[in-house]
Amino acid sequence: MRWWSIVRKEFLQLKRDRITFAMMIVLPIMQMALFGFAINTDPKHLPTAVIAADHSEFTRSFMMAMRNSDYFDIVSTLPDEESGRRALAQGKVLFVLNIPVGFTRDLAKGARPSLLVEADATDPTAVGTALGALPSIAQSVLQKDLTGPLSSLAVGPAAFDVQLHRLYNPESLTQYNVVPGLMGVILTMTMVMMTGLAITRERERGTMENLLATPVLPLEVMTGKIVPYVAIGLVQVSIILAAARLVFNVPFEGSLIALYLSALLFVAANLTIGITLSSLAQNQLQAMQLTMFYFLPNILLSGFMFPFAGMPKWAQYIGNLLPLTYFNRLVRGILLKGVGWTDMWPHVWPLLVFLCVVMGVAVKFYRRTLD
Repeated sequence: MRWWSIVRKEFLQLKRDRITFAMMIVLPIMQMALFGFAINTDPKHLPTAVIAADHSEFTRSFMMAMRNSDYFDIVSTLPDEESGRRALAQGKVLFVLNIPVGFTRDLAKGARPSLLVEADATDPTAVGTALGALPSIAQSVLQKDLTGPLSSLAVGPAAFDVQLHRLYNPESLTQYNVVPGLMGVILTMTMVMMTGLAITRERERGTMENLLATPVLPLEVMTGKIVPYVAIGLVQVSIILAAARLVFNVPFEGSLIALYLSALLFVAANLTIGITLSSLAQNQLQAMQLTMFYFLPNILLSGFMFPFAGMPKWAQYIGNLLPLTYFNRLVRGILLKGVGWTDMWPHVWPLLVFLCVVMGVAVKFYRRTLD
């Protein structure tokens, strides 16, 4: 009977602690859905652009073979090489196929012309398999089209070749992709957790209510609480950046000011998330649980661990709601591609919108919970 009383007591505590009980049910379901459906280490239908200075049956066959391979999804036609490099730098496409002038004429003469495929190799996992499929694609085009008067070209060396240029990470070094991504992951985990625990700790001690009883606006309290953590976040950025350059030899092609401004915006966004989660949590344990609940989709759906382009559309929609997705693109673009302010803007404005929306939600919750 005494033993059963203890069991009943534990069940009652679980019933009262709704957040913990919900985490026990929702977290396994979310993990199964993400790992089972969203994660794909063999990405296909990757966005590809074409610069076509020559149009013929051979070039159309090659592009059709790329589509049929399922690895390449031709989404646009660009006018010149500069536009192709800009599309790669901004992350709009992962591949650019360049068909030179006179390709068909040189092919018919047996001059062995070349097609150029440029790839954004910042994430070697995302493009490696697709690039490996290009030789077989070229071979299938040769077997299909080199018939009749051109059948002699099918004998001996290949009638044309495909040159591959891996931009931004030509040696396909994994640390060039992982180490910059770690900056966002570490900032997400530490900023959200520290802010959530700090606020709930003050609530447990009763000091937060005393603070809000003074003639201070909730927004002033929130911004005053997060400023020290902004400084801590920038110190973390400096440590990670120094390790990336000195230990892992990650290149730094862009602006240091642009990197710190992007990090400042990202740190502020994560701190507002921490404040919002702390308003939902009743104690520090719940704050930790909510932090992990937020952290899991960030690390899986932001493109840090797995190629973003290989995820299903529904997973990409979720990933596009997460600030870590945009910060990963920013930090990799600044370090590896040397992108400028114009190329950064498509990834900066979502962070600004996220920050404003979450700050508004945080203010609303604080007015309701701590007045």
